[in-house]
Amino acid sequence: MNLMHDLQRAIGILGGTFDPIHFGHLRTALELYQSLDLTEVRLIPCFQPVHRKLPVASPEHRLAMVKHAIESETALKVDDLEIKRKGPSYTIDTLTAFRKKLPQTPLCLIMGIDALLNFPSWHRWEDILQLAHLVVAHRPQYQLPQTGIVADLLKQRLKKNAAALHEQLAGNIYLHPVTSLDISATDIRKQIARGRSPRYLLPNNVYNYILQHGVYSIS
Repeated sequence: MNLMHDLQRAIGILGGTFDPIHFGHLRTALELYQSLDLTEVRLIPCFQPVHRKLPVASPEHRLAMVKHAIESETALKVDDLEIKRKGPSYTIDTLTAFRKKLPQTPLCLIMGIDALLNFPSWHRWEDILQLAHLVVAHRPQYQLPQTGIVADLLKQRLKKNAAALHEQLAGNIYLHPVTSLDISATDIRKQIARGRSPRYLLPNNVYNYILQHGVYSIS
């Protein structure tokens, strides 16, 4: 894809089950927003994940929790596109919808290192790179493959300068370290189900919403 001089600033896209959303998600989104000079980061709760088990909380509860989590942070936006679309939440469909709405805005698909290593198993993964950059948020001690499809992709597309994310619509891969917050949504759900407090792992208003609606309680 050729350099285009009339592009908007790039936006970040962070999808997930957010079951529930926690400080690991939020800190990563905010750090990348600031470090990469993004216009915003869209948090997109999926309706039905493709590569993992169905979420415990309903789509409506997960969407509400994300809204509560980011209500005081203008850099982060929630998008209900996948929940409205229903069905399996394929990233390619979401990026296609974004590209139609934002034809001159580079899209930065945010993922972790594990997602990058499994990227060739994603539905129409090669087409994803025609629509977005991959921004890989990694922790210390991460290991990149030396051979295979992902290794070849990195050789072809890895950029050392974040400015490349704003200068092309799609197609680059950029690695960026983020604060390591080893928080597990699964563990949060287990704590709540056992009557224990997960406070300080997720925003207070999200925890209060969970308590108010009995989202993860075992009946």
